[in-house]
Amino acid sequence: MNKPLRLAAIAATCALTATVVYGAGAATAGQSTANSTREPYNIGLLTKDIDTYYGTTLDADGVYQASPDSQYAKDLARVDAAAKRQIDKAARAAQHHGHRGKKPAVVFDIDDTLLLSLDYEKKNNYGYNGTTWAAYVDKADRPEVFGSPDLVRYAAKKGVAVFYNSGLSEAQRTAAVQNLKKVGADVNLDAGHMFLKDAANPPAYLRDCAAPGAWKCTTVQFKAGTRKHIESLGYDIVANFGDQYSDLEGGYADRTYKLPNPTYYVA
Repeated sequence: MNKPLRLAAIAATCALTATVVYGAGAATAGQSTANSTREPYNIGLLTKDIDTYYGTTLDADGVYQASPDSQYAKDLARVDAAAKRQIDKAARAAQHHGHRGKKPAVVFDIDDTLLLSLDYEKKNNYGYNGTTWAAYVDKADRPEVFGSPDLVRYAAKKGVAVFYNSGLSEAQRTAAVQNLKKVGADVNLDAGHMFLKDAANPPAYLRDCAAPGAWKCTTVQFKAGTRKHIESLGYDIVANFGDQYSDLEGGYADRTYKLPNPTYYVA
């Protein structure tokens, strides 16, 4: 999870409990990072709202977990239901008429789209440190984002190709694969389907913003450029999933699905 512009939760998601709606469709400017002329929402109260939203509990192993009965889980279920309808539609179109002459595909972000980082966020006061984050990822023990691994398997069962598009680094590939297998997202975890950030040796299709040892891609450039590359391989991306708007912007997807994440913001 590369977060050079990561903001602490918090100002970006102040309307969390009552007014922020997460759902299917094109990403919208549902959250603002602009300076406000009003006093910001109190950060202590906001962290309590975040706990309420996730139904946060500390398990016997000392790990903060989200509740399957939480509003967070309910919002995810609504996204998943809409996404399954889109996958069904694409699968039927491919079976009966072809799909624009291309194979249907779905693309998933990983961090907080498939693997939940709530424990790290809460224990680090919703901040970010590259060293502690890398150690956390390397443990390969994050729980699933409710319903997302099932959605991966659902797409594969319907004959829709599954790809991953993540800001995790190449050095974190082994841990990512291990963790995805652990939560049941064991579909297409090879290098040809899982695209991670390789700043040292960026792929040619990102040459407009990256050269070996000189990575200048924004999150949107990296992720949209990767989706463009996937489509150049003969696929039509029928659904793109992410917890950040920057996971979804830039085109090269028929539909985008924003999963809820009130703990950080990536521009």
